Amino acid sequence: MDNKPDHCRVATTMDMIIGKWKIAIMLNLIHYGTMRFSELKHVMPGVTQKVLTSHLRDLEQEGIVERVVYPQVPPKVEYSMTEYGKSLQTILEMMHEWGEAHLQRKTQTLFSQGTDNQNDKDD
Repeated sequence: MDNKPDHCRVATTMDMIIGKWKIAIMLNLIHYGTMRFSELKHVMPGVTQKVLTSHLRDLEQEGIVERVVYPQVPPKVEYSMTEYGKSLQTILEMMHEWGEAHLQRKTQTLFSQGTDNQNDKDD
């Protein structure tokens, strides 16, 4: 990694994966493998059809997700992670681990502050 902050590409990575549902889409495709649109919508009940479609298109344009359309009636469309997209798995796992550690730290800090406040009241 180039040590100069103005050459850092973390922002490039974050810009590509940020979107309320993009990480969930990628994690589901990594975990379950190839999925149809309706299956993705089912495992992410809060996502709207419009947003899911938009995020899938974004990820497809970036080469992260592959979309395969089967010429049949009714149309069948499947989504999967590309080999390139799978390279994000380690990054996503590391971000998950950091998030877990951060939440534990926050919980410990809040618990510690609560104990300190209780001790102040006892004095």
